[in-house]
Amino acid sequence: MKAKATFYHAGCPVCVEAEQNVAAALDPQRFEVEIVHLGNDKARVAEAESAGVKSVPALVIDGLPFHINFGADLSALK
Repeated sequence: MKAKATFYHAGCPVCVEAEQNVAAALDPQRFEVEIVHLGNDKARVAEAESAGVKSVPALVIDGLPFHINFGADLSALK
């Protein structure tokens, strides 16, 4: 069974670079990757917050958040 990986970002240059270099590097045989652009899908900000995301870009793998660099604080997307 594949692990669930959700990559949250806001579309900023830091986020786009992280998506291209981190999220795209995940092995599709091991991970089911979903990309969520919180700038376009504000309804999912609460979901990201409840998953422990504090800033974007962030990658949540099986419920564990990993923050990558610092593009934007999650509160700025509300």
